[in-house]
Amino acid sequence: LPEGDGKAVIACEEDCVVAGLDEAVTIFAIGGVKTKEFVKDGDFVKSGTVILEASGSLKSLMTCERTALNFLMRMSGIATLTHTISEEVHAIDPDLRIAATRKTTPGFRYFEKKAVSLGGGWTHRFGLYDMAMVKDNHIAAVGGIDRIAELMKNVPEGLKVEIEVLDFDEGIKAGKCGADIVMADHFPPEEVRKLRDALRKINPDILVEASGNITSKTAVKYAGCADIVSLGELTHSPRAVHFSMDITH
Repeated sequence: LPEGDGKAVIACEEDCVVAGLDEAVTIFAIGGVKTKEFVKDGDFVKSGTVILEASGSLKSLMTCERTALNFLMRMSGIATLTHTISEEVHAIDPDLRIAATRKTTPGFRYFEKKAVSLGGGWTHRFGLYDMAMVKDNHIAAVGGIDRIAELMKNVPEGLKVEIEVLDFDEGIKAGKCGADIVMADHFPPEEVRKLRDALRKINPDILVEASGNITSKTAVKYAGCADIVSLGELTHSPRAVHFSMDITH
């Protein structure tokens, strides 16, 4: 590359919710490149929109290009998918939360969860430490759900408890144990509704989360049935949004 400075612009090649712009700016700054943003993270933009201008040495621009674009493509893909699903379900049930799971790229969870939030979703748990999360393997390890009530006496005050259940009867037991959230795993929508109606008679504040093989195409079926719908798809298999960087000077 020749010595000298140049300018470049980054544009999106399709309609999307922008995410990863702050990260792109940071990457360019590390390389000594100055930037000017024309939008902000969380904005919905049309195809062809120039989102950022970068100026600095040509070598630095080229060095930073791919990493900056990778953050934008990955995070905007997550934010856009989250936004699309949220818009569809909220047209029917404005209170339904679209939530991410822990099925994230190793080392990239913070950024993927941030992208979910920018798309209008709920980040939910970063790890099992965020709440007393009782999964099916925990229940199996202690000898069944009937043991959970006794063990929950050890949960620190103020820490929320979520219990995963595999059928209606387990769900009722989880509610009687004092769970704040009951996760209905692989339940059809009407079974989730049935469980939620029954649990509200035990505790009117209890929440029901639908989870397990729910996709962007099926999430809307849970509108009006659940309080939370969690989708691994948001972070483990979103389609990347195409961005390009072009040298202009």
